[in-house]
Amino acid sequence: MEELVECTSPIPEGHETKCWGCGLRLLLPSYTPIFKCGWCGAITNLNPRNCEVRWSYRWRRLRDWVFVTILLLFMLFVICGGVWAAFPLLFSISFFCGVFHSIIVFILSVSTLSSFSLAAFRSAGAPENMLWGSYPIVGKVGLEDYTFCVYCARPKSPRTHHCRTCGMCVLDMDHHCPFIGNCVGAANHRHFIAFLFSVVISTAYVSIVSTYAGFHIWPPLVYESLDPLNIFSTAAALRALKAVVQAFLSSALLLSPRGLVLLYLLIASLSVEIGISVLLWQQLRFIYEGKTYINHISSLNIGNVESGWQNIFRFFGFPHRASRFLLGSSNAGKSHKK
Repeated sequence: MEELVECTSPIPEGHETKCWGCGLRLLLPSYTPIFKCGWCGAITNLNPRNCEVRWSYRWRRLRDWVFVTILLLFMLFVICGGVWAAFPLLFSISFFCGVFHSIIVFILSVSTLSSFSLAAFRSAGAPENMLWGSYPIVGKVGLEDYTFCVYCARPKSPRTHHCRTCGMCVLDMDHHCPFIGNCVGAANHRHFIAFLFSVVISTAYVSIVSTYAGFHIWPPLVYESLDPLNIFSTAAALRALKAVVQAFLSSALLLSPRGLVLLYLLIASLSVEIGISVLLWQQLRFIYEGKTYINHISSLNIGNVESGWQNIFRFFGFPHRASRFLLGSSNAGKSHKK
């Protein structure tokens, strides 16, 4: 790690250089590739950086569009396949049951697709334009801890990172997600979290409905092998497992197309639900701690940010009075327990 030199006053002898932020000519004790201007606070890094290759940028964009297309087709298949496979059984139970589940499917489908579209096709958040390059214009500490992005040729704030895939600097960048083909930043982070919540709820609903409909399509299990009096014993558990496996193996090759679709939906929904739940928990933990994924892996200093529920309330846009009331209630409950 190279030492950061801050120049606050002229030095009689040393290395002469120029600040990129305010254009002020500086005298450093000796040559150093990284230094901070004492007037505007901008950090200059003279270490050589490799410019991004054009074909690499195109390859990453093509990869993202492939992932986005696959994800959209998967979501449409889950919606249409689930309706085709499960709804005849639901409507056969009762008309009210079919209508009720139709409303649930419509709400979950609209919320999932809309939140995905907002997270994928909305700008992740570009930083504001800053005046730089002229000493009379740039105010004192006007570019405090700003660095210069060699790719965008513009100032970059401490919480801004350049994404080579998107080809732009992103404010409060969390990570680049290839499955939405976009960065997760200040402008679409909330939509990304809403998409994760919607996926978890939707996959849980799909797994429950698929299981319920599957038991009405597959041949009945051998319930006679189950002993209700010793259901918690090891022998009874092994017999139950054996009965389920035998019934599945005997009917797996004889399943109708509807049964195969239900089996696929059950396995796929459970797998996606586990993975997305882990990702959602990680995202909420980072929000609670007041940092992003990039800050976590790079251990960047983002200032005096305290962990707490106030970060969650601020992220989801709770009114200040409501957040203070909820925080006060939780703190009062903790003190009462003590």
